[in-house]
Amino acid sequence: MKIALSNNYAGNSWRQTMLKSWSEAADPAVKQGIVAAAPTFTTAENQATEQVQQMQNLILQGYKAIVVDAASPTALNGVIKQACAAGVTVVSFDGIATEPCAYRIAVDFQKLGSMQVDYLAKRLNGKGNLLEIRGLAGVSVDDEIHKGMVDELKKYPDLKVVGSVHGDWTQTVAQKQVAGILPTLPKIDGVLTQGGDGFGAANAIKDAGRPTPIIILGNRQEELAWWAEQRKSGYETMSVTIPPGCSTFAFWVTQQILAGKKLPHDIQMPLLEVKADELDSVLAKTPQGGLANKIYTRDDVLKVVDAK
Repeated sequence: MKIALSNNYAGNSWRQTMLKSWSEAADPAVKQGIVAAAPTFTTAENQATEQVQQMQNLILQGYKAIVVDAASPTALNGVIKQACAAGVTVVSFDGIATEPCAYRIAVDFQKLGSMQVDYLAKRLNGKGNLLEIRGLAGVSVDDEIHKGMVDELKKYPDLKVVGSVHGDWTQTVAQKQVAGILPTLPKIDGVLTQGGDGFGAANAIKDAGRPTPIIILGNRQEELAWWAEQRKSGYETMSVTIPPGCSTFAFWVTQQILAGKKLPHDIQMPLLEVKADELDSVLAKTPQGGLANKIYTRDDVLKVVDAK
C-alpha cells in the first residue's frame, strides 16, 4: 500500500526537519516492503486551495493513505471527506483537520502556551512586561498556542503582554518583526514564543541595545547554542516545542491502521522539552541548522497508543 505525506509549508527549519524525519522512517520501511511507497508533497504557496488540489491528485493516483499537515483546520474537510469516501485513510498531525473521518495526532498546543506563561511567572515573581511572538497567522497551531497563553495569563494579572508580532516560526521574520515593534515598547522582561523565533528575537533585542529578557526557546540548534553561550553569564531559560519527528509518529500510526490495527481517531503525542541539565548533551547531537528531535519507531508509537 502507498502512503503520501501532504504538507502545506516548508519555509523553516522545523518543517524541513519534519520532512527529513519522515524520510528517515519511511525510506527503510519501503525498502523492507512494509509499505510500497511513501513520498512527500509540499505546496508552493501555503494556500489551503492548493493543498486541496494536491490531495485530490493523491486520491486519483491510488494512495491508500494520506498523512496531512493541514493548512487549515476546516478548509481541507471537504477533500478529506472525499478521500474517506474513496476508501483512503487520512491521518492529520501538527496542523490538525477537524473532519471526523480523519485520524488526528494532536499535541497539546495550549499546554505549550500555558507552560511558557507559568515558567515566566515563576521567574518574574508574577510581575513584568511580556512580548508575544506568534506563528503563521490563520494556522490552527498558532491559534491554539496563543489561546493557551491568554488563558494562563488570567492567573497572573501583573504579567502584561505589551506587544505582539507574527514571526511565522522563522528566525529572520521574527527578528525583523521584533526590531520593528521594539521602539514602541517599554522594558521587556520576558518573551513568549512558538518556536523558530527565539534566536531572532534575541538578535533584535541585542541590536536595539536593550538588556536580554527571559526568552523562551523552541529547540532550534542556533537557539540552544545561544543559550549555552549565555549560560556562561548565568542566563537561564527553557526550550520546548513539538518534535519535528512527529511526522514519523504519524507514519507509523498510518501504517498500523493500514495493517488492520484498531486505533482511536484522536491520539495525543508528547511535547519535547530541553531542560537546563540536558542542554549540553542535546546540543552536541543537534546538527547545525536543525533542531532537537525524536524519531519514533513502530514500537515507540505502539507503546504510546497502547498506554492510552
